[in-house]
Amino acid sequence: MTHNFNAGPAVMPQPVLAQIQAELLDYRGTGMSIMEISHRSKEFEAINQSAEHRIKTLLGAGDNYRALFVQGGASLQFAMIPLNFLPAGAYADYIVTGAWGEKALEEAQQIGDARLAGTSAAGGYRNVPHTLALSPGAAYVHLTTNETIQGVQFHALPDVGDVPLIADMSSDFLSRPTEIGRYALAYGGAQKNMGPSGVTVVLIRDDLLARASKSAPTMLRYTTHAKTNSLYNTPPAFGIYALDLVLAWIADQGGLAGMGARNTAKAATIYTAIDSSGGFYTGHAAADARSQMNVTFRLPDAALEKIFVAEALAVGMVGLAGHRSVGGVRASIYNALEPASCDLLAHFMGEFVRRHG
Repeated sequence: MTHNFNAGPAVMPQPVLAQIQAELLDYRGTGMSIMEISHRSKEFEAINQSAEHRIKTLLGAGDNYRALFVQGGASLQFAMIPLNFLPAGAYADYIVTGAWGEKALEEAQQIGDARLAGTSAAGGYRNVPHTLALSPGAAYVHLTTNETIQGVQFHALPDVGDVPLIADMSSDFLSRPTEIGRYALAYGGAQKNMGPSGVTVVLIRDDLLARASKSAPTMLRYTTHAKTNSLYNTPPAFGIYALDLVLAWIADQGGLAGMGARNTAKAATIYTAIDSSGGFYTGHAAADARSQMNVTFRLPDAALEKIFVAEALAVGMVGLAGHRSVGGVRASIYNALEPASCDLLAHFMGEFVRRHG
C-alpha cells in the first residue's frame, strides 16, 4: 500500500477515484467519457452548477458570494488580484509568512503599489507576524492562510477592519471550519484538498466583484467568469467533475467540522512524534503556528534526512522530502489522507529514532 504525503498533486479520496474509474468510459449512460462531453451540454452544466452549490454550502457562503472555476493555479491569481483590484493611485497591503506570500507580493509589485504590511521572514518563517503595519485606505489586504513549504498556518485571522481581506487558501481550503464572511475573496488550487490539478477555485463576494476592473484582459477579469458561470471558454471540465465528487465526499465526512476534527487528530499524531523524540526531530514552525496540513521538521543532519526519506519510501511512504528550497522533511496530510497513514509515519519516526538516535 502507498501512503501519499505529496504536497500536490496530492492524495485523492479512494471512493472518488473508484467512482471516476467506474464512470470514465461512459458517463451516466451518455456513451461518452466525461472528458469527451461538451462543456455546453446539459450534463456538464449540471456538474458545474452542482460544484458551485456544494462548495458554497460547505463553506456556509450566502447568496452574496460566487464560486468561480478558473485555470492557471494560485500563481495566476497573484496577478489577477492586483489587475482587478489595485488601480493606479491605490495601494494594497500584503502579509507574508512564507514562500507563496513572497511570490504573491512580488507579482503584485509588478502591477501596482503593493506594500509589505507584516512578515515573519526575520525568524525564518516560523510564525505569523504579531504586529502589522496596515495602511489606512488600502484597496485590500492579502495573506496566505497556510504556507505549504514552511508549514506555517494562521489559526486566527488578523483584524483588518473594513478593508477587503483576500486569501490564498491553496493548501487548507475546505480543511476546517472557516469564517468565510471575513473574506472578500478566497482562492486556491484544487490539487491539495479538493481534487486534481488544473482547476482553481475562487470564492468572491459580490461587493468586491462589483469593483473589479473592466479594462483588464478579458480572461483575467473576474466579471468575465462570473457572468458566464465559469464557462466563457472551455473550462477544465474533468477537474470540475472530480472537484464536485470530492465536495460530495467531504459533505459525507461531516462537512468542514468533520474534516477539521479529522485533520486536527492526524496532525497531532505526527507532532506528538516530533515532540516526544527528545530533540531528534525539530519542528520548523512555532507551536502556535503549526500547520495542520504540512508538517515540516528537521533531523540532526542532512545525511540522516536522506536516509529517513529513503527508508520511509521503502515501506510505502512517498513524498516526504522537504521542498527543494528549504530541505528537511515535510508530511502533507491533506483531507483525503487516511489517519492510518499518519499512524504509520509516527510509528516509523519512533523506530527511526531508536535505530539512528
